[in-house]
Amino acid sequence: MVDFSVIVPAYHEHANIRPLTTRLFAALDEPKNAELIFVDDNSRDGSVEEVEKLKAEGYNVDIIVRTKERGLSSAVIRGFTDAHGKYLVCMDADLQHPPERVPAFFHALKLNAFVLGTRYSPEVSMDKDWPLIRRVISAGARMLARPLTTVSDPMSGFFGIQKDYVLKAKNVNAQGFKIALDLLIKTEIPTTSIAEVPFSFGVRTVGESKLTGKVMVYYLDQLKELYFYKFGAVTCVLFVLLLAVLAVLSLVYLVSLVL
Repeated sequence: MVDFSVIVPAYHEHANIRPLTTRLFAALDEPKNAELIFVDDNSRDGSVEEVEKLKAEGYNVDIIVRTKERGLSSAVIRGFTDAHGKYLVCMDADLQHPPERVPAFFHALKLNAFVLGTRYSPEVSMDKDWPLIRRVISAGARMLARPLTTVSDPMSGFFGIQKDYVLKAKNVNAQGFKIALDLLIKTEIPTTSIAEVPFSFGVRTVGESKLTGKVMVYYLDQLKELYFYKFGAVTCVLFVLLLAVLAVLSLVYLVSLVL
């Protein structure tokens, strides 16, 4: 039995599995009391074989291969459900979320129900090589989510939650793009039990980004559902107006950079 579980959704992330695993367990205070679970959407890229090698080397790592389901949020929920720990952390497989910060999440989870990683803190900085268009998209997505929650970075994707709250959650949208935001809103965790952990966001070195136009559409659809859930039907109209304003501001910003 373990107390700490790290869940990593993965699709075609074979090259990142070993460095993420070795860095994570090297950073943990209690590596024997922790597990790492990859949730793979049937990549068939050698990920399973890589995990088996790591297990043979003594790492408490496992991989769940899904053949019928797809999607980031549903992968996280599957990992949370199968995890043995009472303290859960979700992170990306691309190493943009530094494994060395995971112990800080677990320390904070002992005192708080929900812990969110934040890239917007005086203590941290964005990697200078992070593409401008990704910065604009990230800032816009963050702006749209801010009316829903008081946390500084609801879009980071690097978060932790006590498992009891996952088990109590109802009507969680497993098709949404940002499961952390969905859990924040629908578990109704009091703000006094939410903590933030600063981390420096890196750039992907291997593999391909999963951010596509379809993913952006999924996110907007998720936001619409969350606005309706929290504020009611009238606010959906305000959401559409906010989206239009954001689109105009983003266009003006991009044009100013070109000129």
